[in-house]
Amino acid sequence: MWLIFLVIEGATNEELEASSSGLVGENDLLIVGPGVLGRLVAEKWREEHPECQICGQTVTTDHHDELIKIGINPSLKGMKPTHQFPYVIFCAPPSRASDYAGDVRLAASNWSGEGSFLFTSSSAPYDCYDNGSCDEDSPVVPIGRSPRTDVLLKAEKVVLESGVTSTFYTPGLLGQKKNLDYLYKADRGAHVYWLEKGTVEARPDHILNLIHYEDAASLSVAILKKKLRGRIFLGCDNHPVSRQEVMDLVIKSGKFSKKFEGFTGTNDPLGKRLNNSKTREEIGWEPNYPSFAQFLGVSE
Repeated sequence: MWLIFLVIEGATNEELEASSSGLVGENDLLIVGPGVLGRLVAEKWREEHPECQICGQTVTTDHHDELIKIGINPSLKGMKPTHQFPYVIFCAPPSRASDYAGDVRLAASNWSGEGSFLFTSSSAPYDCYDNGSCDEDSPVVPIGRSPRTDVLLKAEKVVLESGVTSTFYTPGLLGQKKNLDYLYKADRGAHVYWLEKGTVEARPDHILNLIHYEDAASLSVAILKKKLRGRIFLGCDNHPVSRQEVMDLVIKSGKFSKKFEGFTGTNDPLGKRLNNSKTREEIGWEPNYPSFAQFLGVSE
């Protein structure tokens, strides 16, 4: 791909030879937006395909040195590729894009059509704001109601209309900082953000849906390996909890020294209860972290 001009350092002789000659390995992977999720996907993909090339497309060169150190060959968005990849995962957020659907279309043009193209999105498009139940087939917000969901749905339309790609909804994956309650690790997530604030102007009974970053990555890899077309999958741990329950578990764990005072909101929207049993059955996947409580090491 085009990164042959950018990744002389850190590439093996075999990788450089393959890139310069236009040769593509059957398991080579392009990650568009190699952030936290993309890097975990790269790590898990390489465990299964140690001889493959993994390339990462970014908007700037700010993190190229970091990518090279972990074995991802970086390139800049907009540079002309020398070949297409059999596997592509798009996990770039819309926050830095002026034409998000166009970015997805461009990324799809870098796919050879042989393996899988996976577009990761947020569960925000599901049209449910009363703490009700949602699954893979639940209705989405109509185009035109919300600028935020319009961006995601228009990008998804590009994906699904191609008929050769799949979409992966996962809670909060593309959200702003206030939505980071959906993807958790020990040092990130809304529980840490809320602890820092102490008091949060949001209603305590709003339902959240959670998934660990590593589980989101393992599910992404599992979907890519299936080589499915025109499908939508959902990633969550199937243990939705309220904001208050999240903080009760945090306090119960004893892992944090800061004190949380509480939630003070009463009028903000409620959430949704996601269930991805259909995805689990079809893909043959289960999370390593079945719930936020088990992640923290406490009983629910």
